[in-house]
Amino acid sequence: MRQPRWIELDGVVNMRDVGGMPTVGGGAVRSGRLIRSDNLQDLSADAVRWLVDEARLSDVVDLRTDVEVRGEGPGPLAGTSVRIHHLSLYPDGTSTTGIPDDAELPWLADRGEITSGSHEAMLVQHYSRYLVRRPDNVVAALRVIARAQGAVVVHCAAGKDRTGTITALALRLVGVGIDDIAADYDATNERLPAILRRLRDRATYAADLAGQDVASQRTPADAMRGLLEHVDAAWGGVEGYLVRHGWLAGDTDALQRRLLG
Repeated sequence: MRQPRWIELDGVVNMRDVGGMPTVGGGAVRSGRLIRSDNLQDLSADAVRWLVDEARLSDVVDLRTDVEVRGEGPGPLAGTSVRIHHLSLYPDGTSTTGIPDDAELPWLADRGEITSGSHEAMLVQHYSRYLVRRPDNVVAALRVIARAQGAVVVHCAAGKDRTGTITALALRLVGVGIDDIAADYDATNERLPAILRRLRDRATYAADLAGQDVASQRTPADAMRGLLEHVDAAWGGVEGYLVRHGWLAGDTDALQRRLLG
């Protein structure tokens, strides 16, 4: 099993390159093309320089809500040559900070009801709702990845739920197997205590995390496996979902060229 390619920079605790992930056709995702991360607000000046000059970062897909951006600010990359694309997976005007909570009533996708109850099932419903409510920004995020000139960082607050969903769709569309995608998603559990410590220190997230423990925020592989299986059943696969919302064959070709080379 491929080991996570962690990127250790000052100011983040859950950044990794998805390069090296195998495709079912025998290829692999190229390194230095797609990076997933937690909140970028605390990046040091040296970390920013490394991303821009060494990693050749050209674009950031920022999945945070308006509430988060107002509370946290645009981040230290905003003053560089990097293009920031704010593409929330929540409805405009929402008051949420995007922290999922098992105590919430389950969200049901528009196609096919998912049995509620377990943490995994709650997450499948939660992530499915991103796809139902914000297909515009899902498509836009994947197009950024496909058309970028350099590396792309996809991030939210923790780098697990929204980031995990967009990363999974991109990887699935270029032929990475569901089990490998689920394993990559599960890797966030290694960093979860550090992620929660970091977010609890920020006023934007402290209230939503009050009373929540590591178990309530875990990212089990079965949740991502369940989401991708649901996409297959409801829309005939990731491309079937995207095509319904304006995705073109040329977009798929561009994403494959970008991530696989």
